[in-house]
Amino acid sequence: MTKTRVLVVDDSALMRRMLSDLLAKDPQIEVVGSAPDPIVAADQIKALSPDVLTLDVEMPRMDGLTFLEKLMRLRPTPVVMVSSLTEAGCATTLRALELGAVDFVTKPRAAVAGESAQFALDLAAKVRAAARAKLRARAPLPAARPALDKSASTGAMLRTTNKVIAVGASTGGTDALMDLLTAMPADAPGIVIVQHMPEKFTKSFAERLDAACRIKVKEASDGDRVLTGHALIAPGGRQMELTRSGAIYGVRVFDGERVNRHRPSVDVLFESCARVAGVNCSAALLTGMGDDGARGMLALRNAGAHTVAQDEATCVVFGMPREAIALGAAEEVLALGEVGPRLLRLAA
Repeated sequence: MTKTRVLVVDDSALMRRMLSDLLAKDPQIEVVGSAPDPIVAADQIKALSPDVLTLDVEMPRMDGLTFLEKLMRLRPTPVVMVSSLTEAGCATTLRALELGAVDFVTKPRAAVAGESAQFALDLAAKVRAAARAKLRARAPLPAARPALDKSASTGAMLRTTNKVIAVGASTGGTDALMDLLTAMPADAPGIVIVQHMPEKFTKSFAERLDAACRIKVKEASDGDRVLTGHALIAPGGRQMELTRSGAIYGVRVFDGERVNRHRPSVDVLFESCARVAGVNCSAALLTGMGDDGARGMLALRNAGAHTVAQDEATCVVFGMPREAIALGAAEEVLALGEVGPRLLRLAA
């Protein structure tokens, strides 16, 4: 088996050593070099031709975002960002994903038991997935988007929905969800979403989506109602289920165990949608590594829900949709641009 060749880029010598040592433990990965800043990294890329880079978000001599933008324009290479769990770290990482980074990991906090072990697993898995990822051609993106006028959706927000759209995504999902949700009209059925992300990141991500979409998008809180023209994103580090009281749908947000190594988990959301919504639910499983969501989508299809998987050609990583298709859970397989319109027709 050909090993994935990785270049580690970080200004901290300690972090470079830690990342290199953790990656070297994986038999499918070879660390071919390290660099303390983007200037040295540029020379290393030319000399070593790595398959994947790990890149710190805060770098000397040239900031990580400027380097990433130049890299994607001049020599597109899969990049996994190494981020801090801070507000600034969240914003920078989300911007990096918009600029072309495949995925990110968050630096472990020494005080949290077991976090270092989880970090090691996530790091290796995401580097391996990045090596197989499709890099999307992208137009230059503004650093900030003007907020949209949502006055037309005010009336929609007062109505509950008897149709629910459920969406699951992981690697590549931030771009996919931006494409999907920006195409939704202000009176779209209520949408519930799991995007694999750690705590703090989902709030920043929801705010970025809200600024770009005609529907209202927010990080879900326990007890939130599912409303027309509104999307709820499961908060990082917690699980989310769909609930129903009479004709009113809502969400339960709780501190559950990891499922398929994830919290939030798409399976947890989808299985709850199968229980309480059934035929009133339309669901989509988008780009992502692993198999989270596949069994939940099968439960949805068995309950009479309409189910759609994103096709391989438009996925950054064709993992989760592939597993759902293999189980017979996907009623249809569509290109990303076709998923949103199809979900709207099914809900109608």
